[in-house]
Amino acid sequence: MTFLATFLSHLNLKDFIDIFIVTILIYQLLLIVRGTKAAQMIIGLGLLFCLFWLGITFKLYSLNWVLAHFFDSFFIIVVVLFQDQFRSALASVGTRRNILTIFSKDEHDFEIDEIVEACGALSKEKIGAIIVIERAHGLLNFVNTGTRLDSKIHSDIIYSIFESSSSLHDGAMIIQNGKISSAGSFLPLSKNFDIERHLGTRHRAALGLTEITDALVVTVSEETGKINLCVEGIFYLCKSEKELGQYLRHIWSNESLDTNLRPIKTKDLVR
Repeated sequence: MTFLATFLSHLNLKDFIDIFIVTILIYQLLLIVRGTKAAQMIIGLGLLFCLFWLGITFKLYSLNWVLAHFFDSFFIIVVVLFQDQFRSALASVGTRRNILTIFSKDEHDFEIDEIVEACGALSKEKIGAIIVIERAHGLLNFVNTGTRLDSKIHSDIIYSIFESSSSLHDGAMIIQNGKISSAGSFLPLSKNFDIERHLGTRHRAALGLTEITDALVVTVSEETGKINLCVEGIFYLCKSEKELGQYLRHIWSNESLDTNLRPIKTKDLVR
């Protein structure tokens, strides 16, 4: 108690502000890595710190030498290991989490209906598709990997792009600012090693993009015809066109994802 009282007596307002800012940064870091493979890497680093402490306590010179050289480059190692998480966090600076960048709840219902109608037609004919909708995080670097269209959103255009005879059907369609910005775009595949081994490329791409951005991705399975919504690295099953429309409007109205959406496991996507 004496130590604590002495410690607190030496703190001033600047120290409290400093501690508060660091606490917020650590808390935000934990939120970013929660539920991802980064959390496992943090546990691994924690175990190395424990080994380092044991090495110092019991004077294990060889272990101390190895770990001391490891921690000399600690900050570089952290940046390399958590580069995706840092990129996501920096992209979020200055933006609200659920800012609606292309749709509002009361406007552009026509465009939403066109996306839903196209997905319904693709689902009935079991034509694979992946449609990306930009939100707060910019996707221009992914748009530039495909063919620029800057086209009006229409169900016939969406359907024709994903037909097997189309040269753009294998890539992703990206929607920005109420327009189809590009088609045939390449997306990063998920780096999560725990997902189902037989999961297709479209679903892996949907996971990969939503793990590093706040984009909303609609996928149509070529094998099953199922329509799924992917956001924040989690898939949600849409049992009907009406349900897909409700889900899209639900997300764009800034409501919580947990109340109305039903998450599904990646193994269920291949059934």
